[in-house]
Amino acid sequence: MSHAGAPVGALLVLVDPVARRLDGESVRIAKDVLCAGATAKVSFPDSPEEFARALARRGHRRPVIVGDDRALLRTVTLLHRSRDLSGEPLSLIPVGPVGSLALAGSLGVPLSAVMAARAALDGVVQVRDLLVDDSDGVVLGGLRIPPPVRKYVPPVRSYRSLLRMLLPSAPAVGQPGVGPVHRLRVEADGVVLADVDHPVQDVALVTREPGGPAEVVVRLAGCAALTRRAVTVTVSGADFRYRADHATVTGPLRRRTWTLRPAAWSLTVPR
Repeated sequence: MSHAGAPVGALLVLVDPVARRLDGESVRIAKDVLCAGATAKVSFPDSPEEFARALARRGHRRPVIVGDDRALLRTVTLLHRSRDLSGEPLSLIPVGPVGSLALAGSLGVPLSAVMAARAALDGVVQVRDLLVDDSDGVVLGGLRIPPPVRKYVPPVRSYRSLLRMLLPSAPAVGQPGVGPVHRLRVEADGVVLADVDHPVQDVALVTREPGGPAEVVVRLAGCAALTRRAVTVTVSGADFRYRADHATVTGPLRRRTWTLRPAAWSLTVPR
């Protein structure tokens, strides 16, 4: 959901230190466009701690983040934990390697510094949902529990011979189509989609249209994928890891619950 008329009041432009180091020219361009179109205070924090302090002291200034996906995630996390996320829309000027801007692109933010800065000044406000986990972490778009990493098996002939002798029906080591699986229990709003007695290949959880439930997809070994809409999703079982918002992998964990918070935050995007 988008609303016309993003506020063009005073801005707090927070320049992530990584962005400043990697692409000073894009940072300068974004700063010039923003300062020409609005009253802007530009902050150059040198550490995550300074970044947090500058954000907390922003007053009535609207935050504009100059940086990559991690900088946006850090900002949303800080505002969520201070219970101040719904106060004003955020803007992002993506600066960084293309691989670090996948989330920004998926949220509709232009990857051009000039276009993103113009959207921050006169774009529309897009209301977005948020996934919050039981450790107070946030997910902006989606997450995936990929198949577990296959353990290395030394290619020793005697080992293969012994395996075939002990387990004649077992697939050959390295046989195509046979991959590692999880033993997980997946619950969506209390409905069990998978349990530990059925191998799970992977799980995905994504937010869809604002205000609607999230979508959980479970791929069971040897079965078609199961899809369900839900507000709360719990995954438990043997150690698993997940990747959220194209960022770093979290885990290993034995249990995690995600709950959808509708219309929890907003972002400016081009008209």
